[in-house]
Amino acid sequence: MPEIIIFGKVFFLMSFKTRFFRIINPISKCFSFGGFSGFLPAGQLVLVYHLVSDEDVKHAKHLFPYRSAAQFEKDLDFLSKNFEFINWEDYLSRKKTSRPGILLTFDDGYSEFSDVIAPILLRKGIFAIHYINPKFIDNKDMMWRNKASLIVSEIIENESLQRKLIQYTDFGNDLNHDTNSILKINYQNRKKLDDIAIHLEIDFDNYLLKNPVYLTTSQLNRLKTDGFGFASHGWDHPLYNQLSLAGQLENTQKSFDYMQEHQFLKDSFAFPFTDHLIKNDFFDSVFRQNPDLKVTFGAAGLKQDSYPKNIQRIPIEIGTYSAEAILKNEIIYYYLLKSVNKNTINRS
Repeated sequence: MPEIIIFGKVFFLMSFKTRFFRIINPISKCFSFGGFSGFLPAGQLVLVYHLVSDEDVKHAKHLFPYRSAAQFEKDLDFLSKNFEFINWEDYLSRKKTSRPGILLTFDDGYSEFSDVIAPILLRKGIFAIHYINPKFIDNKDMMWRNKASLIVSEIIENESLQRKLIQYTDFGNDLNHDTNSILKINYQNRKKLDDIAIHLEIDFDNYLLKNPVYLTTSQLNRLKTDGFGFASHGWDHPLYNQLSLAGQLENTQKSFDYMQEHQFLKDSFAFPFTDHLIKNDFFDSVFRQNPDLKVTFGAAGLKQDSYPKNIQRIPIEIGTYSAEAILKNEIIYYYLLKSVNKNTINRS
């Protein structure tokens, strides 16, 4: 997930990868994807998106570069020509396909999945599984990163809020510095976002009422009937490496209990943000406590993982790159890392 670039060591890793993509893309775009597909290291790929919209989405625009509907359809058309879309049962059974299999996933439970994405996927006959945070379903609250993006959007658009922000402790006259500081507020300090919003008179509840950010229970049930899958993305979208092992397990189990209650999928889990620094103790415990769990997902791109049941997904919302460009660059990057024995995430 793109917003993880603000956190510590991952900032360097993502920045290096971003720079690599910028260097290699002018070269890779000169070649057709057919020349790359034979170098795919895995029979099945898993892609991850968050939302698709033609609108100015204030609560997400400062977090990741989401696709327009036309861009998303262009991605799907490319993928359909070069891969075979598979459903969840096919993925778990490792169904053999004539072309490389590809599983489409979405994160965070944004309402656009119902309004924009699902109609496109249904028209094209493509399955997707969506990893949701139960705390935010029915728009009862807003995820802390969405709060940060909304605050920054309102500040940039409103000079009176800029003047008001200067009066708040820790902020000064540099708008760019101040907005970056807001976006860097982490999960542990997320209450500070509520304090800033109160100072600026930004009403999150009113925003959610007028602009539903997340899916509702009724939408989830309808989409489930339509054939889509829903599974756990943690209870409230924490950065897992900022939690103790007990906190990681508690947050995860709470979300699994929701899946059980609402009869959604209990056999997979996708880490919010990143699985960076997550140790074997977590995986051993969560699989032991949840016998139905078959697989967990990170989002580090085309990489192997020393924990065999933890699979890395490929993020598709990177800059302005198309899905084709991202997959080409991911393949090249994978073999670059492999050449120096860095293509596997090793856990302790």
